[in-house]
Amino acid sequence: MTHPLKHLFNSNRAWAANVIEEDPQFFERLSEQQSPQYLWIGCSDSRVPASQIAGIAPGEVFVHRNIANIVVPSDLNCLSVIQFAVDLLKVKHILVVGHYGCSGIKTAMNRSRVGLADNWLLHLQHINDKHHNKMDDTAPMRFDRLCELNVIEQVANVARSTIVQDAWLRGQEVMVHGWIYGIGDGLLRDLQMRISGPDELMPAYQRALEMIFDKIAQAH
Repeated sequence: MTHPLKHLFNSNRAWAANVIEEDPQFFERLSEQQSPQYLWIGCSDSRVPASQIAGIAPGEVFVHRNIANIVVPSDLNCLSVIQFAVDLLKVKHILVVGHYGCSGIKTAMNRSRVGLADNWLLHLQHINDKHHNKMDDTAPMRFDRLCELNVIEQVANVARSTIVQDAWLRGQEVMVHGWIYGIGDGLLRDLQMRISGPDELMPAYQRALEMIFDKIAQAH
């Protein structure tokens, strides 16, 4: 019987052959070690693949993905990835990357019920409630702004983590960034939330929020 996923194995072999043709030593170098400069914390959405979006090769980015790129202190999976990336791999940059059109955020915004994932999406509902009085009433605009606000809040959560705080305390160079990706045009956008030390957290957080709220005000 033909394997139902044979086409994926065929695609893999074709990809590996193309890589070797362009760079015969690529996989040999890759197998020796990984030394990425970046940790990418992104959404599980199949339309948002980290390496392809950033145009970087395997081995250059360490990746953690979940629904709506959420970072919370109770998520040992995510915290373990951050700890491994910061303490062992010594990444220089942590990139929290959201995207417009995030179905997790839309579900939370509309307070729809999906099942077990409702417990995870509560984190997004809290963000929506926190900023509700400053949000635009127009659904598409509000949706986009909530996608941006979620990134800002998750960057702050990363920066507040004991892992990153301890790294800064010992003088390790780690910068946390907030970006958002446009599925409709393929472009990454910098939300101007960059933190490289504990004293930068609140000023950067307030500045990023003001930029988003300015967009809302200008839309009226």
